Amino acid sequence: MREAKVNRKLSMKRWLAAGLILLLVMLAGCGSLGASGTNEQVGSKEKQTQIELVISAAASLKDSLNELKPAFEKEHPNVRLLFNFGASGALQKQIEQGVPADVFLSAGQKQMDALIDKKLVDPGESTPMLKNDLVLIAAAGAKSPATLESLGDDGVSRIAVGEPESVPAGQYTKEALEHYKLWDKLKPKLVFAKDVRQVLTYVETGNVEAGFVYRSDAQTSTKAGVMFTIDPLSHRAIVYPEGIVKATQHPQEAKAFYNFMTSKTAQHVFTKYGFSLPDA
Repeated sequence: MREAKVNRKLSMKRWLAAGLILLLVMLAGCGSLGASGTNEQVGSKEKQTQIELVISAAASLKDSLNELKPAFEKEHPNVRLLFNFGASGALQKQIEQGVPADVFLSAGQKQMDALIDKKLVDPGESTPMLKNDLVLIAAAGAKSPATLESLGDDGVSRIAVGEPESVPAGQYTKEALEHYKLWDKLKPKLVFAKDVRQVLTYVETGNVEAGFVYRSDAQTSTKAGVMFTIDPLSHRAIVYPEGIVKATQHPQEAKAFYNFMTSKTAQHVFTKYGFSLPDA
């Protein structure tokens, strides 16, 4: 009898010990789940802190900026660049209408000045970044016009030009043709494009016999070649200014990109694509 009681007590102790071990295992499991949950929350928070910086940039900067993107993001791993390429005039209007943008890179000073006048860009955070040349191009292997005057010959029926109201390259072209008193004469032949890249495409595909683009655009093409450079004295200087948009929600990151655009790294890429520097 006494032996049976002893056996029952030993059995109860074993059950209690087993229960305690099971409880400890469960608590440890909960602790692991909690730690895992915390790590997932931290990882999620790190992803959420990555900033998307919107850069509204002239279409002629597309190739060089796409090449510079990885270098900037490597230096600033918390920033992801989002490019909005287009005609400078159209981008200016977007910023005026409140379309999100942190930094504006224009192909003309006129568009930047308009934003400064409307107090959408601080003049203290705007500076000349690059220069460019206006050139006449024709499709590779095509009979090329020898002079601007020869664009009026019967052999040339269509000439691509950026829309002067919104495309700085179109404005410079109009100024140059007016300087040589050719604008009115050539106007019936002009095919207007939304930006310089569309002008380049028109020439490459043979839809027009010639077109006016920046040297940097012509340099990217294997299907079109430069016929000659337009005299820079016949139009306003082609300057690319950059400016930080006042409405930016990321002023520190916008300033970092703004400074990066005039760094040695950026200047090397820009000159490779046919741009020149403001002090050159």
